[in-house]
Amino acid sequence: MKTFGYAAHSGKAPLAPYTFERREPRANDVVIEIKYCGICHSDIHTVRDEWGAKTYPLIPGHEIAGVVTRVGAGVSKHKIGDVVGVGCLVDSCRECSPCKDHLEQFCEKGMIGTYGSTDKDGTMTQGGYSSQIVVDQDFVLKMPKNLPLDAAAPLLCAGITLYSPLNHWKAGPGKKVAIIGMGGLGHMGVKIAAALGAEVTVLSQSLSKQEDGKRLGAKHFYATSDKETFKKLGGHFDLIINTVSANLDWNQYLGLLKHDGTMVVVGIPEKEVPVNAFSIVMGRRSLAGSLIGGIKETQEMLDFCGKHNITCDIELIPVSKINEAYERVIKSDVRYRFVIDMKTLQA
Repeated sequence: MKTFGYAAHSGKAPLAPYTFERREPRANDVVIEIKYCGICHSDIHTVRDEWGAKTYPLIPGHEIAGVVTRVGAGVSKHKIGDVVGVGCLVDSCRECSPCKDHLEQFCEKGMIGTYGSTDKDGTMTQGGYSSQIVVDQDFVLKMPKNLPLDAAAPLLCAGITLYSPLNHWKAGPGKKVAIIGMGGLGHMGVKIAAALGAEVTVLSQSLSKQEDGKRLGAKHFYATSDKETFKKLGGHFDLIINTVSANLDWNQYLGLLKHDGTMVVVGIPEKEVPVNAFSIVMGRRSLAGSLIGGIKETQEMLDFCGKHNITCDIELIPVSKINEAYERVIKSDVRYRFVIDMKTLQA
């Protein structure tokens, strides 16, 4: 099927219009007309060849929201006209232990990402900066009917990236949770942790986003540029979620945990970060990582956000502004997620 999109043709080239072919739907496939697609920082890392060599042309985008236009003969989970979403993965082996436990993101044979991955038929997957996408019904999610579709699109990556660790480490009433960073990921962490009933603190480089943090549900907001912050909050938190990819001194933040507390890393720094064993041993603290969520948990997250009216704070842009938006993301010049209006994509 002829499809229109915006693609990177090399790691140094700006994204540009690109026409390509999607597969005809197989028996279990769903064809989705893409209405909105969020811009994730990982899109930028990937197309600019910062996370390992990729095959070009490459169409990024894994925060996809749209409407079902066709279904294969074997499809039972979705029907034409359904409002649906596609997140960071479009398939997995479905046979290994993680897959059977609904943890497809940890598939032992390697999950198939929404873009830049080799699909089971040997073709390369292409993402959501495009007019339509074809996905197996088991990896298509139902979007909450009460949420605006443009602001809900980033839930498919930013939302699940924060919901999964908050859910796994049981953030809730009686728990003190800190979110490091108030960007596209961090602001979702504040909203979700607050809705779960936790006492939420934002740890940001400055106080410039303090008003936003309090509005989104944070009870406390501290500047990490102030050395007194680390003295005042020593041994304070049950759970810390680190959303930033900058190279921070993790030892400082580990010192903010109570005994048996955990710091979870969801932002990947460019360079390796040294960790002092005493930061962990003294207090039986844990340093952990988390990667999006499986399909079952992602649907759970969407239902939770629908129940609590949680969406991303977004700036909606036409497709022609993608390259400008990339530069602004790098400068942290967005509050808090860009979303592309795909109706502005011209054939």
